[in-house]
Amino acid sequence: MQENVARPPQSRPIPFDAAKLDRLMEAAGLDVLVATSKHNVQYLLGAERAIFFDYMDAMGVSRYLPVLVYPKGAPEKAVYVGHRLETHQRAVAPPWVPQVRTESNGSVDAVTRAVGLIRDAGVPMKRVGVEMAFLPMDAGRALADALPGAELKDALLVLERLRAVKSPDELAKLKTASVLVIASMLEVIAQHGPGTTKQQLSDGLRIAEANRGLTFEYCLLACGNSHNRAPSSQRWEQGDVLSLDSGGNYHGYIGDLARMAVLGDPDAELRDYLAEIEAVQRAAFAVVRPGALGGDIYAAAERQLAQISQRGCTDFLAHGMGLVSHEAPRLTATGPVPYDDVDARLPLEPGMVVSIETTMKHPTRGFIKLEDTVAVTPIGYEIFGEGGRGWNLGGSAL
Repeated sequence: MQENVARPPQSRPIPFDAAKLDRLMEAAGLDVLVATSKHNVQYLLGAERAIFFDYMDAMGVSRYLPVLVYPKGAPEKAVYVGHRLETHQRAVAPPWVPQVRTESNGSVDAVTRAVGLIRDAGVPMKRVGVEMAFLPMDAGRALADALPGAELKDALLVLERLRAVKSPDELAKLKTASVLVIASMLEVIAQHGPGTTKQQLSDGLRIAEANRGLTFEYCLLACGNSHNRAPSSQRWEQGDVLSLDSGGNYHGYIGDLARMAVLGDPDAELRDYLAEIEAVQRAAFAVVRPGALGGDIYAAAERQLAQISQRGCTDFLAHGMGLVSHEAPRLTATGPVPYDDVDARLPLEPGMVVSIETTMKHPTRGFIKLEDTVAVTPIGYEIFGEGGRGWNLGGSAL
């Protein structure tokens, strides 16, 4: 089997802003970057993930570990080491990296081969940026043993800042994912009526998303007056509200949205509650524009929350979206996923993408939520997948 993909150096354009990465590495004190997460390798490689390992890692007694090594200021010396099972895929669509080796058999093997190749290229490796949260212990030990005296530093923030502003191609994928998730939700709502279980709704959404070319990631759903969002045998009955919150993946990019439905006509109280949530969403959208501080989104939402009747049971959250849920921009330090709110004090930039969500956990009417994906444009914002924002009627296609 041919294991090495050989071609002239940089036969394809570098798919990311290499000058920006060099600046970020210089500021972080890094000589070389070693990326090992599937999402960052996909981003830096500018290629689809390895087919065989798209949604699994275990392989025999080890795991799949892609390794991309990028030396600061010297992309012509970059190295990618992939698994043997990637060989044909990388030959069909060769990435830009000058040296591609698809010959590893596991995590330690991949790291050891990558270090050897980059050392042979004469790259200084005194200050090495790694993905601490995405580097297995055995591979981390092998890396440290291969580089005695080197300083291993976490490169999470470097890679986060690099990916924070999306390219036109990335924005198109996020928009496609969002639009298709909404279409899938509306189809499932319309085709299911009284007596449908939450498990059947989740299974139906999985099929609807797959039929549209998405990879189904999850479905959180609540119905009736329950706030439990796990698929189960609970039935959706006449008069019950239904909250659907799903992530659908399009070529690595996640569409994460939530919409509401009801079996029967929504009463005045339900219409009022969803209108209050919509008002909070719109208040947050209104401040999204280049130059606005990330924290302005929360300030606007909090002002609107203070005016609604159900303030005591309603929460707001905004977070970055892209290859990863809850990536930069990072806007809050008090949300469900712990991280620093560095972007709350920084200006929004065109190309940033934010998930904006308002959730009401009403004690008697149930779980009522809207979640939207919003991109910062040169003049303001664009909502990706704006359909189905009101009360969608269940069983309307039966």
